[in-house]
Amino acid sequence: MTLRVLGVDPGLTRCGIGVVDVEKNRRATMVAFGVVGTSPGESLDQRLLVIATSIDEWLDTHEPHVLAVERVFSQLNVSTVMGVAQASGVVIAAAARRGIPVALHTPSEVKAAVTGSGTSNKDAVTKLVTKILRLDAPPRPADAADALALAITHAWRAGSGAAVATTGPGSQSLTPAQRAWADAEAKARRAR
Repeated sequence: MTLRVLGVDPGLTRCGIGVVDVEKNRRATMVAFGVVGTSPGESLDQRLLVIATSIDEWLDTHEPHVLAVERVFSQLNVSTVMGVAQASGVVIAAAARRGIPVALHTPSEVKAAVTGSGTSNKDAVTKLVTKILRLDAPPRPADAADALALAITHAWRAGSGAAVATTGPGSQSLTPAQRAWADAEAKARRAR
């Protein structure tokens, strides 16, 4: 069975959205991506309405099995955190209205899943997302690439239901990032 994940990199000014289909062998295919933009000059209620309307359209059009959203993390800029949290809330509520499960992933989890390192920069994430999804050109802007990375992360982490072999038949088809992630998951399970 193919798992469809809609990833969201929330923000008030730019909200990245990406949809991927992931097979049991963790092969990921891009379905769609884009960015919902709002102007800082608009009122907060109107900005959230634009995001809510757009996410409703994406959920209705693509019918994902799960929604993956970047977890809000503490920053020095409180207004940025507030905007991200407000956009996240609108997106999560839209999924909840449809009974779609929601998963939250931190930026470092996403970087580790896609690149093999939780400290990678945005360029590295975009480069690996392009390679993983077999795209001819990098998804732009970076918010869209981040949303696709979130969707890939969720599917690889928990959603695909795939038992990933790090050795033996089929392990050659894994990317280095997939192998590193599978090795880390196996190590964490052994430590429990």
